[in-house]
Amino acid sequence: MSIDIDNELNEAQREAVLATEGPVLVIAGAGSGKTRTIVYRLAHLVEQGVDPAQILLLTFTRKAAQEMLSRAETILGRPLTGTSGGTFHSFAYATLRRNAADIGFDNGFTLMDRADSENICKEVKDALKLGKGDRSFPKKATLLDMITKSRNKELTIDAVMEREAYHLSPYLDAVTEIADGYARFKREHALVDYDDLLFLLDKLLAENEPLRNQLQARYRYIMVDEYQDTNLVQARIVKHLAGTKGNVMAVGDDAQSIYAFRGANVANILEFPKIFEGAKVIRLEQNYRSVQPILDLTNQILAGATTKFDKNLYSDLKSDVLPEVVHPLSDQTQARLVVDAVLEFQRKYMLHDIAVLFRAGYQSFPLEVALTRIGIDYQKFGGIRFHEAAHIKDVLSYLRLTLNPHDLLAWQRAMDHIKGVGPKTVTKIYQAIHTNDEKYLVKMTKKHDTLRELLNELNALRAMPPKPSAVLERILAFYQPILMEKYPDDYPKRQAGLEQLSQIAVSYSDMDQFLGDLSLDGDPDEEKRKENAVVLSTVHSAKGLEWSAVIIIDLVEDRFPSRRAMQRAEDLEEERRLMYVACTRAKQCLKLFVPSSVYNRASGMSDPTLPSPFVLELPGDVFQRVNESYGGGLERKQMQKTPGATPSPRHDYGDETASTSAASPKVDPSKLGFCKHKIFGKGKIIAQPEPNKFKVNFPGFGIKTIIGDYLELL
Repeated sequence: MSIDIDNELNEAQREAVLATEGPVLVIAGAGSGKTRTIVYRLAHLVEQGVDPAQILLLTFTRKAAQEMLSRAETILGRPLTGTSGGTFHSFAYATLRRNAADIGFDNGFTLMDRADSENICKEVKDALKLGKGDRSFPKKATLLDMITKSRNKELTIDAVMEREAYHLSPYLDAVTEIADGYARFKREHALVDYDDLLFLLDKLLAENEPLRNQLQARYRYIMVDEYQDTNLVQARIVKHLAGTKGNVMAVGDDAQSIYAFRGANVANILEFPKIFEGAKVIRLEQNYRSVQPILDLTNQILAGATTKFDKNLYSDLKSDVLPEVVHPLSDQTQARLVVDAVLEFQRKYMLHDIAVLFRAGYQSFPLEVALTRIGIDYQKFGGIRFHEAAHIKDVLSYLRLTLNPHDLLAWQRAMDHIKGVGPKTVTKIYQAIHTNDEKYLVKMTKKHDTLRELLNELNALRAMPPKPSAVLERILAFYQPILMEKYPDDYPKRQAGLEQLSQIAVSYSDMDQFLGDLSLDGDPDEEKRKENAVVLSTVHSAKGLEWSAVIIIDLVEDRFPSRRAMQRAEDLEEERRLMYVACTRAKQCLKLFVPSSVYNRASGMSDPTLPSPFVLELPGDVFQRVNESYGGGLERKQMQKTPGATPSPRHDYGDETASTSAASPKVDPSKLGFCKHKIFGKGKIIAQPEPNKFKVNFPGFGIKTIIGDYLELL
């Protein structure tokens, strides 16, 4: 069977398939037929007489490799017997097994799974007598996370902790000691974990020249999928196997590199042409997923990236409908407007073809409650469903007890943090409360101070007027130290979820209704995709998927981009890529929600927000602006591009945006000196192209055009 490359592939895909000799980098924009290109190249190589055993296909999931090989076999009409296709880890495991003696394992080694590794961390911790009696000491899963992140990012435990888990810094020395002990334990017992597979293979290939030459001779054609997701050690393995001039094709999209938290390093794909001499760079820019107006918007998001491969996505799929940027008055009204948008889309699409995306799992909590209230089924991916989060259940147990002191399950949950009070003791306390057994209660409260505090708090709560927001405010103050002690590993993240619960409570006046809406929930079925249930997903979990209609919420500073990302230029760049990934999931319709204020639990008021910089940069001709009116309706406002004007950051938001930052001093146009910006930091004003608009050179970010209201003179 002859492969019909001319009719089955577009020009760029054909070029990639036919470029079989030397290093090749394929920059595959979102929805551009990346898998199709790899499959046809596999088939083409074999049709040209290449022995399938000389082909190595490296992917990030076994399923992806199997699918590609299967599709190539279908095109060829015969099996690809002998082709090595699989993950980096499976390839490393097979190679190391054959050469175990060369890496110091004369009698072989045993590969551990995640549970094994966690248990060894605990064993080492106990042997070192660390954390004994300290309930705040990091749990075994957190210890392993810190160790594996340190290895994959090739950073010290100290550096990882500083960036990602600063609240654990008091335990730095202990965690470092456990990491050293964990490594020792593995060596002594001939054990290998998943990270070891890569690092041992890297070391073996670097030091064993005969083996390296042998593998280079065997695998004459190497293909690597999702190259933007490789970490440093994976990139080194590819270089060992291919040499600097080998027939290696890396396929990926620098603009979709969003897994730095796992160790992925975008520099691997950006520097591929430097690492591999004479590398040919081919761009796949024709998108087969999205209508052109969506791509016009995503191209503008990428335009602001500081380091990238230039690409311009285009599509033959036309539409007269622009993406919408919706400005709710607050994050409290956002949930209602998103539900309205889902109902609107439901007239045209099945619910499972509609997705609401967000930066962090807690951001969907108000929406989950709103959807449940009107009976719309949903399925959540990434983060924990609101009703399943342990800390939310803890707080709700106190609320439940203010209404129903006979709720035994709530008593068990409320006393869960009291050391020495197990389920049997809870039942005895419960019986004593309901039989007025004061003697037993006095005995137990003398023995357990925390029990006395809990019972006093519940009495005080029951005496309060049953206004959900006020009662919850008091509960959260009481619960804060419990939260920190009970969930020491990740309480800052859980705190954000409690803030959302507090925000939800504000819109309720009836405690029964509040608890009822929170407790009504369908049966979670996370394993398989539900038919006719709207998808709620973090952007990370949405990568590689697509829906006809996509809604992205909370596009304001500190939420998307996240607060942590605002501190380092490379983190902000990754947030931009995350925004690009989110928008390119949409096929037909895209709505971006930018709440004008967010509820502040401390003040009980809503604070004004700054729109996400990725929204502020959009020129007005790529979206339709929709504002929520004070009457609750929506007002559509078509932004028009000024003829001949170059799109620039904040160009189309004018005074409406500036009003949210009225306290910022305006820049004196006669002075083009140094200034400061909330996101980009210190910069040098180099020009004033328009009144109250300035070009500023920010180190690490480049030249940005900013409205004067957002700049402070230094």
